[in-house]
Amino acid sequence: MSFPTPWQGQAGPSMLASHADRERAVDVLRAGYGEGRLEKPEFDRRLERAYAARTVGELGLLVADLPAGPVPQQAALGPVPGTFLPVPPRPTNGKAVGAVVCGGLTVFTGGLTALPAIVLGHSARAEIRRTGENGDGLAVTGLVLGWVSVAGWVLLLAGLLVLMVLAH
Repeated sequence: MSFPTPWQGQAGPSMLASHADRERAVDVLRAGYGEGRLEKPEFDRRLERAYAARTVGELGLLVADLPAGPVPQQAALGPVPGTFLPVPPRPTNGKAVGAVVCGGLTVFTGGLTALPAIVLGHSARAEIRRTGENGDGLAVTGLVLGWVSVAGWVLLLAGLLVLMVLAH
């Protein structure tokens, strides 16, 4: 039975091992165990000996028959089947975005964008049902803001009309 040749570290094999030397040897042992190169009892035995080693030469003997670290794995052989690929996100309906923007602008435009918000919101909801796009919440928000603005103007004008009738 032949023994592996000693590990030739920074100095000769009889040099005292440092904590860092021991940890490097333990890392190589762990990589070897993780790759299936060592059985559990052999790994445990070598691990115990690595922590008890006094010289660099002793550590070298423990890892001489193992690669110096994890062996790189081959890349996948072919393309990933479509079944395992993530589903791309559905696009957001542009009319729904327009509806919420117009609905939000009703405050700054004095209600001028309320009707476009309502029209875009209804149109967007119909397209979303047909195409399955995202954006239904945006379309509903645009609709609500548009109708609230219209209702506010109707109430304001009705109130002014009542005041004009009562004033005469």
